Amino acid sequence: MAERNRWLEALGQERRLAAHTLNAYERDTRQFLTFLTGHLGGPATIEDIHALRPADFRAFLAARRKDGAGARSLGRNLAGLRSLLRYLEKRGLVNAAGAAAVRSPKQPKSLPKPLSDKQAITVVSDEAQLHEEPWIAARDAAVLTLLYGCGLRISEALDLKPQDFPQGATSLRITGKGNKTRLVPLLPIVTQAVDQYRKLCPYHLEADDGLFRGARGGKLQPGIIQHGMQKLRSAFGLPDTATPHALRHSFATHLLAGGGDLRTIQELLGHASLSTTQVYTGVDSSRLLEVYDRAHPRA
Repeated sequence: MAERNRWLEALGQERRLAAHTLNAYERDTRQFLTFLTGHLGGPATIEDIHALRPADFRAFLAARRKDGAGARSLGRNLAGLRSLLRYLEKRGLVNAAGAAAVRSPKQPKSLPKPLSDKQAITVVSDEAQLHEEPWIAARDAAVLTLLYGCGLRISEALDLKPQDFPQGATSLRITGKGNKTRLVPLLPIVTQAVDQYRKLCPYHLEADDGLFRGARGGKLQPGIIQHGMQKLRSAFGLPDTATPHALRHSFATHLLAGGGDLRTIQELLGHASLSTTQVYTGVDSSRLLEVYDRAHPRA
């Protein structure tokens, strides 16, 4: 269908979507058009698509589910279809109300997959970093140590400035999502890792400039740390779930296992709601049951 090709071109040129997203949208809409061929008894025309009802879209999702597609895939299928139909509607060709009326499949809640304490300690060590330049190895170790030792998001770590680490500092003031500010204690190991990086960094670090620099001196980008973590996974046989963000999950999980209470962990993570933090309770249920048996009056 020529209009679909024009839509894909517009996504790539105007919205600059990533190649893998474009490929997913192309595949999802192609699957839908293939389904319609059987559903309608022949290749779908613009007039056929204009006449589609919510029941037709639900039939497509049911067919995909029968083929083994999960909730995430079905949600992406529907998102791609809605995007195409909105494009066609703006051009006065179809009515997108049918797809809009279909409820997206409920997505399963995925528990965080933290590293074990030994894995986390290994990953954040200076010796583990796979880079020949000592200052870059120290930089990566410092960033990863901040994620695991302070529970920071990677964006929060990379937004830090040298002035955030005054001499003798025992805590970090972090501005997270929604401009919400929190205080996070600084462990000595975190301070040591940052100091080692600053000592070796070949670039002059102004107090109000970015603390962490790329190889050419610009601000360090998250993709560099993510790529480095990918190499660590390969080197140490870690699962694909061992990402920089998994170190933040590990921070919370290991605190909980060590006796930390959920409210405190919520404050340290900068979560607006306790319900967001509660996903971590599913990770270490054995420890929670132990506390329950020991502390509850009727246990």
